[in-house]
Amino acid sequence: MADEMDSKMEAATEVAEAEVAPEAVEAEVEMEAEVPEGQAADESVELAPVDDDALAEPEDEDDFEEDDSYDSLTYSNGVIEKIVAMATREVPHVLGMKGNLMHFVQETLGAENLTKGVSVEVTDDNRVIVNISVIIEYGCYAPAIFEDVKERVVERLGTMTGLDVAGINLRIEDVVTREEYEASKKHSAESAE
Repeated sequence: MADEMDSKMEAATEVAEAEVAPEAVEAEVEMEAEVPEGQAADESVELAPVDDDALAEPEDEDDFEEDDSYDSLTYSNGVIEKIVAMATREVPHVLGMKGNLMHFVQETLGAENLTKGVSVEVTDDNRVIVNISVIIEYGCYAPAIFEDVKERVVERLGTMTGLDVAGINLRIEDVVTREEYEASKKHSAESAE
């Protein structure tokens, strides 16, 4: 039986070495396998023919590289906040931005913080939620200022970054006359010197 198996293996090897297209060769090779319990020792196991697709060359790697790009464009929150703050300051009747204690300390030391009064959050779908704290001019209609701020911020962010705005939250921190605001800025500047 061993001689019979050797001759079948030689025949299979000769067929495999022959220069014939793989789809033209169909050979059944019987080999003695480990015999499971309850099976006769003289029974043979038939090997399944090899699928032609398994012999095919792998697809070109360039096809995969087209799907996987290594290019990236990201914005720091500070950049988005700065764009929002500058756009907000362009709106008529917005006198200034209201920051937190850290902004106050920075201004006292003479540093100007252009992101003062703005914070941003980026959502899972890469949209931006903007929180803005402002000081508006006394006697002006706040809802109109809010609409102007929304329009300006959405336009500037879209034009400069391509980001979509998911929401804008405008908080009116103070209402003062233009003269009061200018006087307080002048006083702050003199205190810093």
